[in-house]
Amino acid sequence: MYPSEIVIPMKEELTENGFEELLTPEEVDKALQNKGTTLVMINSVCGCSAGSARPGVLMAVTNAEKKPDHLTTTFAGYDIDAVKKIREHLLPYPPSSPAIALFKDGQLVHFIERHQIEGRPAQLIAGNLIAAFNEYCN
Repeated sequence: MYPSEIVIPMKEELTENGFEELLTPEEVDKALQNKGTTLVMINSVCGCSAGSARPGVLMAVTNAEKKPDHLTTTFAGYDIDAVKKIREHLLPYPPSSPAIALFKDGQLVHFIERHQIEGRPAQLIAGNLIAAFNEYCN
């Protein structure tokens, strides 16, 4: 598990912008039972999370006309049980962090894996998410 002093500022980048933390398997299941759309950002300590994933997610939710009903996040290597549970909902995709998932009425409808984040600018991630929001969000 990563030290809290490293993880907390990376968590706060999202939670201070309206994302709810999913810290337990029960919180994951409850969040995915919500009606409407739920965005889940699997946060990470890696450079592609800091340089592309978190900025891209924040850019998308700030600039999109249609937005997910619920914004959530959990942290790989820190919120171990919650991440394990969210990954069950992401099957058949292999474990990936960072990763960004959009669920509609509990069903996975859009997923961005680490290999789609690495080396790509935040603006590209944001554009990908905004297109998904336009398709699936009200």
